[in-house]
Amino acid sequence: MNLANRITVARVLMVPPFLFLLLGPIPYGEFAAAGLFILAAVTDAVDGYLARSRQQVTTLGRFLDPLADKLLVSAALIALVELESVPAWIAIVIISREFAVTGLRTIAASEGRVIAASQLGKYKTIIQVIAVVALMIHDFPLSLLDIPVGVPFLYLALVMTLVSGLDYFRNAGELFRGR
Repeated sequence: MNLANRITVARVLMVPPFLFLLLGPIPYGEFAAAGLFILAAVTDAVDGYLARSRQQVTTLGRFLDPLADKLLVSAALIALVELESVPAWIAIVIISREFAVTGLRTIAASEGRVIAASQLGKYKTIIQVIAVVALMIHDFPLSLLDIPVGVPFLYLALVMTLVSGLDYFRNAGELFRGR
């Protein structure tokens, strides 16, 4: 269990307190939840950087890192559906894409192949984080200027989710075509 994997495990362990802050009876809990969500999102970049820079990429890390990401984003989207900030159909589409890409990676792994995160997938994640945070805090402080950010970023995240998902499957087709 290297440092990168510990950071990934910490991200998984942040999900329950994040949900409690967002959904619980805590005054201004959405702001604390947004801060914790941002911290968790930053750990995603940190653990990957540490693993690669220290040449400590492990099988456990390859499994846990995307799982932690999916747990965090799925929990946030489901909570935002509960808070009526995200339409359920959008959450379902985004979460379904995550399951589909995970299944694709599992099939590839069983064939001894690795499907690495794509650049589109990384952009999708950044846009999802911006959308989720903006929706959690109701676009504050931009809401004071009457500038909505969360909803446009949510729809952009939906588009990027679909585009990056299709890209994964297109690339996987090339990966398996010779078999």
